[in-house]
Amino acid sequence: MKDINLIRQPIGLRLSSYFFLIFWCIVAAFPIFWITVISVKLPIDAFNSNPLNVIFGPATLTQGKGLSFIDITVGLAIILFTAKLTTGWLGRMVNKYSPNGYLGFGWIIGSMAFGISFIVVFFAIMPSMLSVLNDYAGELGNNIIGFSTQHYSTVWFERDFINNFKNSLLVTTGVVTISLTFGTLAGYGLSRSGSNLAFWILIIALIFRALPHSVLVTGYLPFFINSAEILRPIFGDAAPTLYGMPWATVAVLVAINQPFTIWMLRSFFQSIPSELDEAARVDGCSHFQAFRRVIMPIMWPGVITTGLFSFLLAYNDFLVTSMLLEAQNTTMVPAIVSMFNMETTTTDQVVAVAAAVSIIAPLFFLVMFFQRQIVSGLTAGAVKG
Repeated sequence: MKDINLIRQPIGLRLSSYFFLIFWCIVAAFPIFWITVISVKLPIDAFNSNPLNVIFGPATLTQGKGLSFIDITVGLAIILFTAKLTTGWLGRMVNKYSPNGYLGFGWIIGSMAFGISFIVVFFAIMPSMLSVLNDYAGELGNNIIGFSTQHYSTVWFERDFINNFKNSLLVTTGVVTISLTFGTLAGYGLSRSGSNLAFWILIIALIFRALPHSVLVTGYLPFFINSAEILRPIFGDAAPTLYGMPWATVAVLVAINQPFTIWMLRSFFQSIPSELDEAARVDGCSHFQAFRRVIMPIMWPGVITTGLFSFLLAYNDFLVTSMLLEAQNTTMVPAIVSMFNMETTTTDQVVAVAAAVSIIAPLFFLVMFFQRQIVSGLTAGAVKG
């Protein structure tokens, strides 16, 4: 008992730790909560000086737009149920039905199917069901909190934000796919190499990754703008103009991100005993077969963790995409910045806020789907370096 008391933290230290942790969570979560509330209110409520009016939205309620007690209860229940499924049932189904050696692809397909199902249930089936319930619920069916989705409809369809979403999806998918494909091969090779050349390659890669993005983009920009003239001797009249092309921007983001990807994946591979490779070779596997059939199934948590960082780089990038893409095919982050710069009315401001909230949802879903793999990956090798 005395030994336990010796290693237990003093009550004052524990309370201070809890206080600062809770305080940090509130400070970090408040901006997300507040802009989400603003995005579903009419401008007169969204920018009201009284915080309670912003939250409850009396002017939005008088327009007949709101949520009832039943809407709030059922919506929260579905969200909590979905979170429980993703942290339990989804993982069991993916592990059970994924073919051997393809667990990562099983997670990708399973998460996409689950995400589509959630969208159909939450945005198509649930509103019709709640409408019927509210008609027969009496007082419980009356709206109590102002709620309107008109700003989301405006930004996604009238402002063509869905096209920016497609461009972001194209860029992020390309960056993650290419970065992980080459990063796993390079990381595996460097982790199993004992030469000094591998060490210096990693050092050079780290120096390149440490350079400011503005320096790198400035070097690419003249070539992109004049690419047709530069490539004309090779391709003739079919010489492409790289400026404004999403796939060319993917190449730049991969070049910027690849050193970090290689460093991170190398640390994961180093945490896997080389004896596994040797055993696979003894059993008749080639080097690549040992890599694909033995090492990669163990590496999926590390690959998913690294893929998340690659996704965040491409998804949240502003400088590269704003400089190398044109307005009609830019990604979501530069498009939102332009919305805030061009807004002239309070309605435009709330529409821009709705666009900003829209880009948060995919990040939450991504972390929710892969949270077990991310935690497993971070504890398996990334912090061991």
